[in-house]
Amino acid sequence: MTIREFISDRLGGLLLHLISMTALTVFLHFTGTAGGVITLILIVWVLGLAVTLSVSYWKGNSHLQELASIIDGLDQKYLFAECIKKPKTCYERHLFDLLRRSGKSMIEAVSDARADQQEYREYIESWVHEVKAPITAAGLICRNADPEIRRKLSHELESINGHVERALFYARAKSPEKDFIIRPCSLKDLVTTAVDSHRALLIQSGVRVELEQLDYQVYTDSKWATFMLGQFIQNSVRYQSENPVITFSAKPLGQLVQLYIQDNGIGIPEHELPRIFDRGFTGSNGRTRGGSTGMGLYICRKLAALLSIEISVSSHEGAGVLITITFPAKENLSKM
Repeated sequence: MTIREFISDRLGGLLLHLISMTALTVFLHFTGTAGGVITLILIVWVLGLAVTLSVSYWKGNSHLQELASIIDGLDQKYLFAECIKKPKTCYERHLFDLLRRSGKSMIEAVSDARADQQEYREYIESWVHEVKAPITAAGLICRNADPEIRRKLSHELESINGHVERALFYARAKSPEKDFIIRPCSLKDLVTTAVDSHRALLIQSGVRVELEQLDYQVYTDSKWATFMLGQFIQNSVRYQSENPVITFSAKPLGQLVQLYIQDNGIGIPEHELPRIFDRGFTGSNGRTRGGSTGMGLYICRKLAALLSIEISVSSHEGAGVLITITFPAKENLSKM
């Protein structure tokens, strides 16, 4: 609270003091009181008022700073009313009781929302595991179908499975401590697993994959990392151009390892690059080619943050996309 704010809140009272001082001066003058006495009375009045205002400002400002330090130290800010002392004046006590009632209502609402969110997350995870069974069964059934029908059905089933996987990892990202395990992994094995899981999609789309210099060890969760690599593969396939190629390569960077995923697809307009990790952003390419939900890269960014993985994307329209994934060294994972 600034002095200017303090004074502005008390302009009415100061104006009343000024009117009272003027009225007293006029009264004393007409009653024959000496000018020196009137001046002395006014000086004492002004000094007393100044001292009163100064003490009030100091006490009020100190109290506000104390309250600010309390709320800054709280992780759950809505508990603020439960952590401060009850005020002394009657008016402030009634105001405080209203604030506490409001805070209690907010705490109950937050608790209910968290419970609902947890229940919904558990339902999504359960639903994902249940829906995988009919997807797998449908894949087995379509093996006996006509080759052309089998190819089309396999493509659609893989697309459905990709959406299901995204839903599962999105739900798990809310409580990652229950699911991921950081351990040394072969970067080549991670890439190979991701490519193998999308082999049918790559073959049907005519996309060639090249692996170069991947014999490095990284520290990450293999399942989560494989999922992220799969999302990048799907995007490269979706936005391919003629003679599509995806190249995986890596190099050490101090105690880190950088993985590069380069494709020769249609690329991303430069002005859209800052938004590609935003939730639900599909971009002009996504609207043109369809099939994009705008969730894949958003989930990848969330998972990467949890795993201390850095992801950067560079691209020019019509010139493909280069994705750089920086995996951390083991000693950098102590915070997990």
